[in-house]
Amino acid sequence: MNLLDAVVQGLMLGGLYAIFAAGLSLIFGVMKIVSLSYGALAVMAAFIALHLTVVTGWSPALTLVVVVPVMAAFGWVLQRFVLQRTLGESALPSILVTFGLAIIIENVLLLTESADQKRMTLGWVDTAALDLGVVRLGVYPLGLFVLSLVLLGILALVMAKTQFGRAVRAISEDAPTVELLGIRPKTIYAWSGAIALALAAIGGVASGIQTSFSPTSGGMLLIFAFEAVIIGGIGSLWGTFLGALVLGVAQTVGANFFPSQGILIGHIVFLIFLAFLPQGLSGKVKRS
Repeated sequence: MNLLDAVVQGLMLGGLYAIFAAGLSLIFGVMKIVSLSYGALAVMAAFIALHLTVVTGWSPALTLVVVVPVMAAFGWVLQRFVLQRTLGESALPSILVTFGLAIIIENVLLLTESADQKRMTLGWVDTAALDLGVVRLGVYPLGLFVLSLVLLGILALVMAKTQFGRAVRAISEDAPTVELLGIRPKTIYAWSGAIALALAAIGGVASGIQTSFSPTSGGMLLIFAFEAVIIGGIGSLWGTFLGALVLGVAQTVGANFFPSQGILIGHIVFLIFLAFLPQGLSGKVKRS
């Protein structure tokens, strides 16, 4: 793989990370919740999609019409009746609760699904590619990149142009004052949780098509999402998108020079940002 091809493949990989990380960025930016269950919930969505493909014969992409609403509803209930109780001055309660939830989900999946690696397929789309001469673009990774732009674009428009988006931004800045104006933060938080888990579901299913997964895959997905959010800057959707692209390129370019160390190179780039640019790229990106 030449360097240009590695960069392009990294950008495509970043599109997948951006879909997944966008929900985590929303949780961070609005509710200041450090959700350690986010990766496990995405894997749970992938397993739901896998079972739907077996039972119904649907394409994994088609299962999203069921998986996304189910996970969104679960996110609404989880935020409204569980995580809402953890909000406060300290982030520790939310960390402990979501860590416990992640452990429960992972162990239930291990009991019901076994530890074997699973993978979904879109048939010929998995291996189809566009030959552009100097680079080859996989149809599926390219589709994910476009999907990430569409999803983040819609979410950014919602946050910028709708009453809900304005309420989200106001609550993230000063929830007590906003409540005095008649806006109910609990309701906004619940819907934000629903949107976040809908994005996690899409990212989990998309990842389950691109690569194999197991009940223990959530931890790595969570790390990638955290790194994308921190590199991009907490609270910035487009910053998260750029952070995901940086992480994806770091991994593929790193693997180009050190074939078995691509993920490690991504972690090192994340640590460099954390040490020297802790505010992330959002200092250069207009907040959504």
